[in-house]
Amino acid sequence: MTSVLIATGQSLQRVGLRMLLESQPDLTVVGEAAHGPEAVRLSALLRPDIVLLDGRDTGTGTGTGTDTVETVRRLVQAPDGHAPHVLLLTTSDDAHPYGALRAGAAGHLREDATADELVAAVRVVAAGDVVVSPGLARALIDAVRNRRAVENSVPGNRLGTLTGRERDVLTAVASGESNAEIADRLCIAPTTVKSHVSNILTKIGARGRVQAVVFAYESGLVRPTQQHVLHA
Repeated sequence: MTSVLIATGQSLQRVGLRMLLESQPDLTVVGEAAHGPEAVRLSALLRPDIVLLDGRDTGTGTGTGTDTVETVRRLVQAPDGHAPHVLLLTTSDDAHPYGALRAGAAGHLREDATADELVAAVRVVAAGDVVVSPGLARALIDAVRNRRAVENSVPGNRLGTLTGRERDVLTAVASGESNAEIADRLCIAPTTVKSHVSNILTKIGARGRVQAVVFAYESGLVRPTQQHVLHA
């Protein structure tokens, strides 16, 4: 059973999300939060598998996205070591979800997604995979394209710690391929791919596949002109 904490300032949305998720036999809602700080507190108390977080400003009401990014960072860096998967709900594909993904969010979904898409996204994130919309993939590409070369020096140094095969695997991950697809293309076992991904995350200091994808773009391993679209 996958446990979910719903975090949104809209009471009607909380009710709707709870009804939708609890109608699924493999999902259960363990709590609701109205803002970021409450989501962090309840996550530490209830230890959910997933935090479904409203990507709009969750704290001060500034609407800048800063509070959302900080909430994600606090959720995935919990002092007790429990790091739930954070699935972000946003109204648009803009720079705010990109910042949240860099902070450790496991996925992003627009609020106009269908009920089936939302349930599927929760299951995908719970399984340790990622959900990134095509629109956000384009935003990621644009953000990386606009970064100054000096900002890429540190990611580039970490890229040098990867073996050739690990670079191949990371490139495939950034292209949206699943472990099974990577294994088939590289003619290796899926368990070997999983081991490579684990080693990659350790070497580059990433907490999950989403941050690994961001790293692949920022380090120059994957070029923005390739226009990859990320899939779960």
